[in-house]
Amino acid sequence: MSEGGKAKVIPFVRDGEMGEDREDETGQAELHAHMGETLRMAEAIVFASAEPVSQKALSARLPDGTDVAAVMEELRRQYEGRGVNLVRVGEGWAFRTAGDLAFLMSRDAIQQRKLSRAALEVLAIIAYHQPTTRAEIEEVRGVETSKGTLDTLLETGWVRLRGRRRTPGRPVTYGTTDAFLDHFGLEEIRDLPGMDELKGAGLLSPRMPSNFSVPQPPAHTDELSEDEDPLTDIDLEELGLLTPRIEDD
Repeated sequence: MSEGGKAKVIPFVRDGEMGEDREDETGQAELHAHMGETLRMAEAIVFASAEPVSQKALSARLPDGTDVAAVMEELRRQYEGRGVNLVRVGEGWAFRTAGDLAFLMSRDAIQQRKLSRAALEVLAIIAYHQPTTRAEIEEVRGVETSKGTLDTLLETGWVRLRGRRRTPGRPVTYGTTDAFLDHFGLEEIRDLPGMDELKGAGLLSPRMPSNFSVPQPPAHTDELSEDEDPLTDIDLEELGLLTPRIEDD
């Protein structure tokens, strides 16, 4: 009996129950410690890379069995509201200055050559219609597209050669790159603005023809479509992108 005549209540614990609780607490502590170390590793990998790091590359370098998607989402959450954010760029991850602080970097930004109106038109067509060929670009624009315009877009790194269309003449197909997504702040190509967004931004005239429409961007741009063949070394040689091999006598 305790003071005042009240019985002292002693909690009943089954044999081994206290030990199980302690084991659970220890396991949880080890789990949190492991997660914290994995987050640090992922952070270091992305920080050290000049290019966005793909989930495949992260999976190869992080401990076996790591849920890479969950780790990166947690890391992205931790960087929300900070001066540097972790952002998704296509199939990869990269650190970028927070959008509302971009003005701080403008003083040191390198002035880049502005793209011509023709180049911007071609870039937009490739982005929305990829994979697309030069002839298809010209059909949309209604005018001939010079090779110089396409070369300029390839030099920016925003456009790439995808493959060859399985049609007579096997024309080269064009598509956008992760650098294009990164520059325009897009996670994936499906984030391109639609008709209403373009009108709201003042980029389309309110008096557009009634039959005018903005195509739905493709879901994926990395894999070749069913009517595309991959580029071979011979194709690259023909396009002047690979030095011809000199065979020994």
